[in-house]
Amino acid sequence: MTSPLSGVRVLELGQLIAGPFAGKMLAEFGADVIKIEPPEKGDPLRKWRMLHDDTSVWWSAQSRNKRSLTLDLRVPEGQDIVRRLVAESDVLIENFRPGTLEGWGLGWEVLSEINPGLIMLRVSGYGQTGPYRDRPGFGVIGEAMGGLRHLSGEPGRTPVRVGVSIGDSLSALHGVIGVLLALRHREQNGGTGQVIDVALYESVFNMMESMLPEYSVFGAVRQPAGSSLPGIAPTNAYRCRDGKYALIAGNGDSIYRRLMELIGRPDLGNDPALAQNDGRVKQVEKIDAAIGEWAARLALHEVLSALNDAGIPAGKIYDIADIADDPHYKARDMILNSTLADGTPVEVPGIVPKLSVTPGTVREQAPTLGQHTDDILANLGVDGATRAEWRSRRII
Repeated sequence: MTSPLSGVRVLELGQLIAGPFAGKMLAEFGADVIKIEPPEKGDPLRKWRMLHDDTSVWWSAQSRNKRSLTLDLRVPEGQDIVRRLVAESDVLIENFRPGTLEGWGLGWEVLSEINPGLIMLRVSGYGQTGPYRDRPGFGVIGEAMGGLRHLSGEPGRTPVRVGVSIGDSLSALHGVIGVLLALRHREQNGGTGQVIDVALYESVFNMMESMLPEYSVFGAVRQPAGSSLPGIAPTNAYRCRDGKYALIAGNGDSIYRRLMELIGRPDLGNDPALAQNDGRVKQVEKIDAAIGEWAARLALHEVLSALNDAGIPAGKIYDIADIADDPHYKARDMILNSTLADGTPVEVPGIVPKLSVTPGTVREQAPTLGQHTDDILANLGVDGATRAEWRSRRII
C-alpha cells in the first residue's frame, strides 16, 4: 500500500528536537526526508543523553527513515547544494534562530523564487516576527513563556519542568499539522507554497485550555495544584496501602455517582449539591478525603481492579520499565524492535497516529553520519573528483 506522503521530498535543516521530530513523523508516513548535518560532528542529538558506540541511542528513534547528507551550510558550495535540492523538494524544515538562513542566502524569498511550490516550516523560540524574534529559545523557555512551567509542581514550591522537552515536541506536532495543511492548499490551488511559522511558546500556549478566558473574565490567575486539576472534580492521585498511587478521574457526573457507591459513600453520590461538576468543585476537599480514605485501605492493584470493574477511569503511574513490559503497549505495536548501527538490539517507540489503510512504517534504521552523501550529491550531478575535493575542505 502506498504511504500517504509517498513522493513528498523533505529537506531537514534543523537540529536537536523541534525540527527533526517533525521530520521523523513525515518520514514515518512515507516522505523522503534528507537530513542535512554539519560535517564531522553531525546533529548534536547524536551526543545527547546515553551513548552506545559513541552515538546516542535516542538517535535510533529520532532519525529513522531519514537519509543523512553532510554539508557545511556556511560556505557557498553548501548553500548552492541546498538551492539545487530545494528545486526538487516539497518541504524544507529548519529550526535555526530567525535570520540564520537569510544570512546564508537561503531565506524564503530566495528559495521560493527557485521553487514557488516550496513549503517552508520554520520553528523558532518566538516566531519569525515580533520584538523577541531574535532571542535564542529552547523548549524549556517556550514552556515557561507559554504558561506551562507556572502550573507545574506543588503550590508554594519551585515550579518544576516536565521531564521531557515537551515544548519542542509540541512545536513539531504543530509544524506537521501546518505542513499537511499547506500540502492540501497547494494541491487545491495550483502549486503555491507558503511559510509555516511555528513558535515554541505559542505551541505550548495553545495547550493552556481555559487559562486566558478565565483571566480575561474573572481576573483569575491559575496556580499550580500538584496532582489535582483545579476546577474539575474529582480527579487526583490517591495514595494506596502499599505506598503506590492510583490516578482516579471520577469527574463525569454518572462516573462520580458510581465512584461514591464503590467507596461506600452513597451519601456523597446522591447529594444534589454534588450532582454536577461546579457543585463538586466547591466541596472537593471533602470528596478527595473520602476517596483517599478508601484507597488507603487497599493495595494499588486492588484499587485499580475495583475501579476498572466499576467502569471508572483509573490507572497507575508508569515508569519506563512498566511501559516496556505492558501487554497493551505491545499489542498496539508501541514497542518496536530495531537495531543500532552495529547490530545491537534496541527497542524504540511505535508510530502514532495509527491509520487503518495507510499506516506509518519504519523502512530504514537511523543513518550513520553522512551515509547518503555520495548518493544524493551524485544524483545532483556532483562528480567524484568534486566530492573528494569538498571532503578535503570539510564541506561534506
